[in-house]
Amino acid sequence: MQNAPFPLRNVEMGCDADRFELDDAMMFRNILIIKLRHIGDVLLSTPVLRGLREAYPDARLTMLVNRGTEGVLAHNPDLNEVLCLEKGSWQAQLTFVHMLKGRRFDAVIDLTDGDRSAIISLATRSPVRIGFNAEHRWRGLLYSQVAKPRPMDQHRVEYDLCALRALGLDPKPGLPAVFVSPAEEQVAEDWLAQAGLVSGQGAAPLVWLQPGARYSLKVWPPDRFAQLADRLVDRFGCRILLGGDQREREVAELVARKARCGPIVVAGKFTLLQFAALVKRCALFIGNDGGAMHIAAAMGTPVVALFGPTYPQRWGPRGGPVQVIYKGLDCRACYHPTCLRGDDSCMQQIGVDEVYGVASRMLEHAIARAEHE
Repeated sequence: MQNAPFPLRNVEMGCDADRFELDDAMMFRNILIIKLRHIGDVLLSTPVLRGLREAYPDARLTMLVNRGTEGVLAHNPDLNEVLCLEKGSWQAQLTFVHMLKGRRFDAVIDLTDGDRSAIISLATRSPVRIGFNAEHRWRGLLYSQVAKPRPMDQHRVEYDLCALRALGLDPKPGLPAVFVSPAEEQVAEDWLAQAGLVSGQGAAPLVWLQPGARYSLKVWPPDRFAQLADRLVDRFGCRILLGGDQREREVAELVARKARCGPIVVAGKFTLLQFAALVKRCALFIGNDGGAMHIAAAMGTPVVALFGPTYPQRWGPRGGPVQVIYKGLDCRACYHPTCLRGDDSCMQQIGVDEVYGVASRMLEHAIARAEHE
């Protein structure tokens, strides 16, 4: 069990997979990449896009993702097109798959590790279909080649890059990337000015707290976020922003009511990339495991990541300075849909003092860096 926060390090990428001849791989001109997961998963797959663009500078790269995750790929220079898989009738689904078949992709790289995406991969009729099959299910038969990462508990960035090794490529380890437009940067600047939170020297440092998460088992108690906010404001005179999407606004408002420091609730007010522009201007991000955490790290913002039932060695944020607080409990017995540990659950074991200590050190460093810039 790990009772102390630890920094995440890049690990050497290992893959076991037969390869295509590189001369054959160079023939690829129209490639489909599939990632039917959540925002953080899509972001962690962006080093694959960089590797493909470097290997095939003239190829058309199309990415298929779930509706609602496409924002993280906006302005990505390595992609020509982003397609969204809609939730609809079977007829609509079949029409969409028929459209994919008509695109005549000469290679499909499925990064999803799921049955539905494997079926879509086969339906494209592409002669080259690379995918994962960690669960050793029947879907492995639908690919022309199964990528085999090793070890299986390596970080997801390296795991996904193993798909490129099956194409005969030797991708470099990379960091997830989010690209923000000047328009989104301006939205952030305008809002900060209107809120009286002007950035720059002499301004109070901004700390972004993300108290919500997609799954309740990943949520640190709201009253502890409130206590943390008050203690950070008392010591550093910082301003607290409480973030999240519209579904997480309720928990953000709950934290605001419990805190005496007057945090600003911004949950649900900004698009994904407007959030990225805002969090880039923050001295620190503190939050539960989720897509916002990954975006903050990718933007270079120092991150304190609170992990419970998921493994930071595989799903930890990559990018700027990161400290993970993780208790290392084995959650396989009760991860979903409920936890059997009650007050001894992994998130309950993370104390305010522990998070405050880590956050204070990181905030001190961030403030010192800002003063010397």
